[in-house]
Amino acid sequence: MRDIAAAPGSVARAGHPGQPWLEFPSAAIHRAGRLARPPSPMRPYLGSLAIAIFASSGLFPLPAAEPATLRHTTIGISGENFLINGRPTFPGRTWRGYSIEGLLPNARMVQGIFDDFNPATRARWAYPNTGQWDPERNTTEFIAAMPEWRRHGLLAFTLNLQGGSPEGYSKTQPWDNTALDPVGNLRPDYLRRLERILDRADELGMVVILGLYYFGQDHRLQDEAAVKNGVKHTVEWLLDRGYRNVLIEIDNECNGRYEHPILQAARVHELIGYAKSISRDGRRLLVSTSYTGGKIPSPAVAQAADFLLLHGNGVQTPDRITEMVRQTRAIEGYTPKPVVFNEDDHFDFERPQNNFIAATAAYASWGYFDYRFKGEGFDEGYQSVPVNWGISSERKRGFFTLLQEITGAAQP
Repeated sequence: MRDIAAAPGSVARAGHPGQPWLEFPSAAIHRAGRLARPPSPMRPYLGSLAIAIFASSGLFPLPAAEPATLRHTTIGISGENFLINGRPTFPGRTWRGYSIEGLLPNARMVQGIFDDFNPATRARWAYPNTGQWDPERNTTEFIAAMPEWRRHGLLAFTLNLQGGSPEGYSKTQPWDNTALDPVGNLRPDYLRRLERILDRADELGMVVILGLYYFGQDHRLQDEAAVKNGVKHTVEWLLDRGYRNVLIEIDNECNGRYEHPILQAARVHELIGYAKSISRDGRRLLVSTSYTGGKIPSPAVAQAADFLLLHGNGVQTPDRITEMVRQTRAIEGYTPKPVVFNEDDHFDFERPQNNFIAATAAYASWGYFDYRFKGEGFDEGYQSVPVNWGISSERKRGFFTLLQEITGAAQP
C-alpha cells in the first residue's frame, strides 16, 4: 500500500494507484509508530481463500507484508540551502556575521557498521578491555553517542557500506569490510546494523550521508554489473523502508584508487544518474560523490549531482578552503546547490581562523575527520577501529565546542 500519514482522530485513505481507496480511522495508523493494516471486519470470518479472492479482484488490495515505518526527518534542498522537514537548517542563525541557515555541519563516522571477514586482520580491531572485536558492540556504542553529538549541533554524519581505512590512512587494505557481496547483494548483518543507526538518526532529526563504495574494498565486487547492482539494491532498500533522511555518496573520493572504471572520476556521473533514476511513488534520493583533498568536481559531476562534496585533507591553509568553494561554484554548468566538505583532518579549533571557519564563511558546510595518530590511545579519533564514539578527546571536544558555538546549540 502507499505510505500514508494522518493526525490521530482523522480519517486516512490508503490504496494502490488506479484502485479504489480504503478509508479507516487514522488511529490505526499510529499504533507503535507504524502504519497499520486497515481493520477488516471480515477477517475473523473469511479464510485465506476468500481473502485471496478479494485481493485478486482489485477491490480490496492487500497491505504490504512489512508496513513502512512513519518517518520523522526529511532532508531536502532549495538552491544552496539544506532543508529539514521543509525548513532551512538553523533558521535565521548567523555567527560572526556569517549565515548559518541552510548549512549541514557534519562529521566522518564511517565505521558505524564496520566488520572484518578476514581472519588474518580481524584481531587488529580488538577492544582493549575485552581483547575481542565485536561489530554489534561497535554499532550499539555508536547509537548511544548520537544524542550527545546532536545536542552539540551536529546535524549529519557520513557512513560508508565499505567503511574507510580503520588505520586512518593505509597503503594497503587487506581487511574485508563490505556490506555488498561479490555480485552486489546487501549482506543482512550489515543491513541490521545500518537500520538501527538510520532509525535513531531519523528520531533525532539527523541526516546520514551514506557512502556506497570505498577504494581498497571496491575490488571485492566482481564486475561493473555487480557495482551497479550494489547501487540499485541499496537505493531500493532505502526507498522501500521510507528513509527520507539519507543523502547518497556513490563513492568516497572518486578520483582515488578504484579498480572498477565506473567508480572512477571519468565515469562516476553515470552512477549518480543511475541512482537518481530509481524512485518510489515519485520520490528519489539526493545523490553525489566526493573527491580527494584539494580537488574540485568535474563539470559532469557538478551537473549531475544534487549537492557537491569536497575534502580538505592535504589542504595547507584555510584560504585554500575558501578558494576551493569559489572554484566549485565557477565550474562549467554549475547551478546553485549546496557545497559540503564531508572530510577534513585539520583542526586548530581554538584559533581565530581554521578550515571549519573558512568553509562556514564561504557558505559551505564542513565535516570533521579524525583518526588515531601513532601512539595515541582508544579515546582518540572517530575512524580508527575500535572506536570510542564519545566526545572523549581534546580534538573531539575542540570540534564539538566550536560546532556548538557556530550553530547556537543549547548547552548540553
